[in-house]
Amino acid sequence: MNTRFLETFVTLAELESFRATARVLHATPATISLRIKSLEDDLRTQLIDRTTTQFRLTPSGESLLSLARNVVDAARALREAAGQEVVVGGKLRLGVIETVVHSWLSHYITHLNAKFPQLDVDLTVDSSAVLQQRLLAGELDLAIRVEGIDSTKIASSAIASYPVRWIARRGLLSRRATGLATRVLQRPILTFGRGTAPQVALQSIVHTLARQEQIRPEQTRVTCSPSVAAIVQLVRDGYGVACIPSLFVTDELQTGEFVELALKPVPPPIIVSVCKPMNASAMVNAAASAAHIACSAYCRTKRPDLVEAL
Repeated sequence: MNTRFLETFVTLAELESFRATARVLHATPATISLRIKSLEDDLRTQLIDRTTTQFRLTPSGESLLSLARNVVDAARALREAAGQEVVVGGKLRLGVIETVVHSWLSHYITHLNAKFPQLDVDLTVDSSAVLQQRLLAGELDLAIRVEGIDSTKIASSAIASYPVRWIARRGLLSRRATGLATRVLQRPILTFGRGTAPQVALQSIVHTLARQEQIRPEQTRVTCSPSVAAIVQLVRDGYGVACIPSLFVTDELQTGEFVELALKPVPPPIIVSVCKPMNASAMVNAAASAAHIACSAYCRTKRPDLVEAL
């Protein structure tokens, strides 16, 4: 039995996606499908339920998964002991944006600690622009930021999509004869740091709405902040209307403190990417693959409209 096929099965069960598994294992979806079929032939049982469009293991696949994990871990330990596989350890200089901190970072760090106990994570939280500069300067090993990095020295892979919504404190916008767009534009619009993809997209939408409502663009106010916590607090204080992923304010939305505004259009979703050097070490490649797994596991615990693994 090919242990690589078992590793593919375990990874597929964790990610629940042939496409994501192919990305993590540096293969094609067709190759992943062929490995699973070969493993099913070896075991003489069906592991994946192919009668539904939603990914699901068969009862046999569920019962064999823990055993497959044990075999994969034992095979890896054997290769490490024989010097055939690099032990993932040392210091990982990891940079992330605050968007990740407020979503799946804890899942990721927990996964790294469990999978690679000899790995020491040196964490930096900063804006996408700063993380890009530090990664290109060799000051970071791995960066998780908005969008990829356009450089021949960097390999980027989209990992998650965060739908963006108009968010306001309940009762902030009084009901008047003017339309919703006009009432929103009369308030400061809160978004992420200036020059970021979300801010640029929002600025364009605000100008479009202003023209439609016959408001001069210079009369609108877009307030930028790299801090999610600061934006949420400003919304809570009634300072303005935010254009952010509703993932960050699920508690406030559930209690009714905040509301989603039915204003169109909404900015495009925020795409979060894992960025690493093209010549990344085995440690960095393992940490990047672990990010895909941790993010996917986190997304399965949330509503699809809040965050989606890619």
